[in-house]
Amino acid sequence: MRIITGKLKGRRFDAPKDMKVRPTSDRAKEGLFNVIEARRYIDGANVLDLFAGSGNLGFEAISRGAMQALMVEASPVAVKQIEKTAAQFGISDEVTAYCLPVERFLTQRPVPYDLVFADPPYDLPGIPEMVETVVHGGWLAEDGWFILEHDVRHLFHEHPNCVFTKPYGRTVVSIFMQNTETDDARESESETERD
Repeated sequence: MRIITGKLKGRRFDAPKDMKVRPTSDRAKEGLFNVIEARRYIDGANVLDLFAGSGNLGFEAISRGAMQALMVEASPVAVKQIEKTAAQFGISDEVTAYCLPVERFLTQRPVPYDLVFADPPYDLPGIPEMVETVVHGGWLAEDGWFILEHDVRHLFHEHPNCVFTKPYGRTVVSIFMQNTETDDARESESETERD
């Protein structure tokens, strides 16, 4: 895997060994970050990366200017790999890796984030419930985005808080906001989807 752009552009890192990890493809990662950067600032953002795996999305966000990334992952092997990669990149002060199942993490007192990424196993039970928890449970800042990767078993284009959805191969990226009325977010993202 590699960092696409930013201060860590071109740096490569490994997925945790002996794990069934499905890292976000470069195509999907580039597409979703293009959407983010076209609509909002990443500079100074606080990022939460759920089901972090290798830390792929969190590291890309840090490279593009995010201030802090909390990466939540149930596997101790993956958490150690994230910490190793952060040290190799010289960004240990900007990355925290938390070893806990996401379902348990989301039962804690929420802290609002500017960007929340989630790349769960596609067959994970309770994905729609997780959307409601993140969007309405205090995990998003007022103008924060929840960016979910999923497959066609879950379609969110009619969800009232979904402002963007687009397939990238087998992966579908959907973006949710708490308040979709403030800046015609749904209309502007729909235009992006047609591009």
